Amino acid sequence: MTYEQSLNYIHSLNKFGINPGLDRIEALCAAVGNPQDKLKFVHIAGTNGKGSTSTMVARALQASGKKTGLFTSPFVTDFRERICVNSEMVDKSLFAAVVTELEPVVSQLAEKNMQPTEFEVITAAAFMIFERSGCDICVLEVGLGGRLDSTNVIPTPLVSVIASISLDHTAILGDTVELIAAEKCGIIKDGGKTVCYPFQTESVEDIIRKTCALKNNTFTKADIDAVSDIVNGIDGVSFKYRGAEYNLSMSGEYQVYNAVTAIETCVLLGIDDVSIKHGVESASVAARMEVISSSPLVLLDGGHNDDGGKAVATSISTLLAGKRITAVIGMMADKNVDAYLSCVAPLCSKIVACSVADNPRTMSADELCKLASAYCDNCSAVERAEDAVNIALAEIDDYDCLIVCGSLYLAGEVRMKLIKYFSANP
Repeated sequence: MTYEQSLNYIHSLNKFGINPGLDRIEALCAAVGNPQDKLKFVHIAGTNGKGSTSTMVARALQASGKKTGLFTSPFVTDFRERICVNSEMVDKSLFAAVVTELEPVVSQLAEKNMQPTEFEVITAAAFMIFERSGCDICVLEVGLGGRLDSTNVIPTPLVSVIASISLDHTAILGDTVELIAAEKCGIIKDGGKTVCYPFQTESVEDIIRKTCALKNNTFTKADIDAVSDIVNGIDGVSFKYRGAEYNLSMSGEYQVYNAVTAIETCVLLGIDDVSIKHGVESASVAARMEVISSSPLVLLDGGHNDDGGKAVATSISTLLAGKRITAVIGMMADKNVDAYLSCVAPLCSKIVACSVADNPRTMSADELCKLASAYCDNCSAVERAEDAVNIALAEIDDYDCLIVCGSLYLAGEVRMKLIKYFSANP
């Protein structure tokens, strides 16, 4: 297969949807020599902050001299963002070669009524790529949940990390944070080490602690009392932790708490202080309150659940207080759309609702506009995201800031268009 053919093949597996369970990934990995058993891992689960935390840890490992694999999801603009080695996206030819090897194995399993899903095939491909690339340590972000996620086929990791937990994917993981926490704690394996995000609810932290005790894991929680001197700005946030100063390139106070979770993980991995500082400071993740343009101010954010909405609202309230905000919002219908809008929409002077192209889960622009109108008097519906962004850009002089938000899929659809627009119109 060429790279394009391998990518089309991967996307063709999307029709098999989400099907939690480890039988298929175990069979798939066994057929290609169980590459995951030859690798070392940091395994990261959680509802929010997984991508940022994973990237910070990976960058610190790389700075310390370790050849580092990073597996994340979803991607924003390029599929290969999901599989990186030393911060570089996987080579197209290597990706194509691995997928070509996997295709007949997938077909054989399908004949046995064990059809692997798209995510399972991508996970197996990542393991093969990391092994062939000679990675010393791989940072592995859970796709969905933890216990039955295909990434959980790995042996006991060097460190398990439980990032911020809140309600999301309730139809699959459970409708309480406690049930969701139990699923995510499924990545905690016997005899390991676990790091916990500092702001879990009491009941969630209790579940994490009990799971660690049951699995004979050491438990480490980032110390919120050791955080001081937080200064948040549009272009990043600075803070001190245990006396050391850090300057993040990502905005939002919540990134401070992702960072201290990453720092504690790095300490357990034995990474030196200089490499840790470089790792957390150099990390950047697309579509996390990303500044696309400073003048005019244009921000892109892919947060899509309750906590994602709260994070965007906090950034608007603290960094853009009193400003006229126009927002282009697109969301998936299976998210808690009203909870998100109740946080963000009241802070906007104008909202242009849109749908997300080629995604069957998208909420229609009309329906989203109707929901948003309960919180903002000036709402309109434009079906195509690109048209919605163009309308907002045409009126940008009337507002202090444009925020495109509500979905990583929306961010992926418009990010490069926005970057090219402002490159051509500085």
